[in-house]
Amino acid sequence: MLAKKRLTKTIALEQYGINDAEVHYQLSPKDLHDITIEKGQGVEASSGALAVNTGEFTGRSPKDRFIVEDDITKDRVWWGNINIPFDPDKFDALYNKVADYLSGKEVFARDSYACADEDYRLNIRVVNEYPWSNLFAYNMFLRPEESELDDFKEDWLVLNAPGFMADPEVDGTRQHNFAILNFTKKIALIGGTGYTGEIKKGIFSALNFILPIDKNTLPMHCSANVGEEGDTAIFFGLSGTGKTTLSADPERRLIGDDEHGWTKENRVFNFEGGCYAKVINLTEENEPDIFRAIKKGAILENVILDENGEVDFENTEITQNTRVSYPIDHIDNIQEPSIGENPKNIFFLTADAFGVLPPISKLTPGQAAYHFISGYTAKVAGTEAGVDEPIPSFSACFGAPFMPLHPTRYAEMLSAKMKENNTNVWLVNTGWTGGPYGVGSRMKLRYTREMISSSLEGKLENVDYIEHPVFGLQMPVECENVPSEVLNPRNTWKDKEAYDRKANQLAESFQKNFEKFQAQANEEILSGAPKVS
Repeated sequence: MLAKKRLTKTIALEQYGINDAEVHYQLSPKDLHDITIEKGQGVEASSGALAVNTGEFTGRSPKDRFIVEDDITKDRVWWGNINIPFDPDKFDALYNKVADYLSGKEVFARDSYACADEDYRLNIRVVNEYPWSNLFAYNMFLRPEESELDDFKEDWLVLNAPGFMADPEVDGTRQHNFAILNFTKKIALIGGTGYTGEIKKGIFSALNFILPIDKNTLPMHCSANVGEEGDTAIFFGLSGTGKTTLSADPERRLIGDDEHGWTKENRVFNFEGGCYAKVINLTEENEPDIFRAIKKGAILENVILDENGEVDFENTEITQNTRVSYPIDHIDNIQEPSIGENPKNIFFLTADAFGVLPPISKLTPGQAAYHFISGYTAKVAGTEAGVDEPIPSFSACFGAPFMPLHPTRYAEMLSAKMKENNTNVWLVNTGWTGGPYGVGSRMKLRYTREMISSSLEGKLENVDYIEHPVFGLQMPVECENVPSEVLNPRNTWKDKEAYDRKANQLAESFQKNFEKFQAQANEEILSGAPKVS
C-alpha cells in the first residue's frame, strides 16, 4: 500500500460498480512516477523520465477495437473491419466483470478533459489499474485547475484494466484484449492490454463521432502549429510519417502533435494536453524539441536502457514502436492556449514505400479530396500488432482506425473548409527516394524541413512547376537548399523504366483502393485520381 503522506485525496467509485477499492485521486506526476518504481513496474532513466514496458502489446490492436451497436450508432457508424459492432448486452456483462476485477484493488483515478477550446470541451474521468497509465492520462489529456475539481462532472468515463483478460467465448471479444466504445453510456472500456495508446485513441475516436454530428466541427488526425503572422499549418499523417517531428518547428509555435478540431468559426484547437512521439532512432540533432522533452514527468515506453540508464534509441529488441509521452509544456515553443486561427497550409504526409511520389507537390482541390480520402502511406513496423516491416497501406482521412463515420463525411467537410479559406494543400513524401523500400533510401529530414519551410514562407509560389506524368501532381523544379534532382522522383532512380513501372503499379493500387468510394465521389474528386499509362 502507498505511504499515507501521498493520500492527499480520494473519491468514491461505487457509482461505477467498483467497490471497496483503495482509490488514489489526482496524484501528482512525481507521486505516480515514484509509485511505479516502488511497485517494480518501471525504472528511472538517466534523463529523469520514467521507463516502462507495456507488456504483450506494444502497439494498438485494431482488430480488437469495437463500438457498441445501439440506437445512437447503428445508422451512423461506418461498420466493417475498422468499426466492429459489439452487442450492448455483452458490453454490460463485460463492463461488470471489469468493475468486479477492479473492486478491492488499489486504483488510480484522474479527472481531466479534451479539447482546448472551451466551447467544445469534453470532461473525462479516467480510472486506471496501473499508476503509470494514470501518469499517461495526466500527460495526454488537458489538466483542469484545482478549483474546477469540486463540481467536476465527467462527460465520458475511461475504465482501463490491463491485467483483466477477457474470455472470448463468453465475453464476445476476439481474444483476451479489447477496447470498446459505448456512445449511449459514454464509456471507453479497455482491458487486456497495457499499451497506453488505446486510452488516448479511444477518446479520439469518440470525438471523431461527436464533433461532426453534434458540433459541426471537423476532427482531424493531424498536428498543427502557428507562425509569427498568426497563420496556422496543419499536418496530416499516420504514425511514422513525421507528423510530430515536422510540426515541432523552432520557428513556429506548436498547437499540438496529433489530434485537432477545425471549427465552424475557423479555429483549430488541440484535443490533448501532451504529445505521444515515436523515439526510434531519435537524436538531439534531428529532433531537438522531442529529445529535450524526455525528462522528469515523461514516460518512455518499451525502450532499452544501458547500465547507466541511458536510452539506446536505435535498439528495437522490444519493438520499433518505442514511444515517449510528455505534457505539452515540456516543449518550449508552444501556443497557449492550444488554439490557432487562419489555416493557410495543409500538408498530407506520406511514407511512400514505393519511392514513387515527389518529396513535395501542390494539389488541386480535387486531388486534395482524393488523396485525403485515400490516405496513402506505409504502415511502420511495430505501430500495430502483427506489422513487422513497412508495408504500403491506405487509411482513409489519414486516420481510418479512429474514424467512426464514413470517410466521405470528413472529406466533404475538409474540402468545404479548404475552399472557404483558400488553403494551399501539399502532398509531402517523407518515405523513400531513389527506389522502393529495400533499394532506395529514406528522404533526408533536412530536405523535408526545407521544403515545408519554403511552402510556409511563400517561396514556392514563384517557382516553375512540372506535372507528374502518372499522378498529375504539380512538382516544383527548384526549392531553396534542396538539390533539384531530388524534387522529381524519377530523376533519383537509376532505372527510369523501373520507376515508370512502379509508378503505374502504385497508381493501380490507388484506383483499386478508391473503388469502394467511387459511387459517392463527385466529378471534382474523381478528377484527382492518378492515370495509369
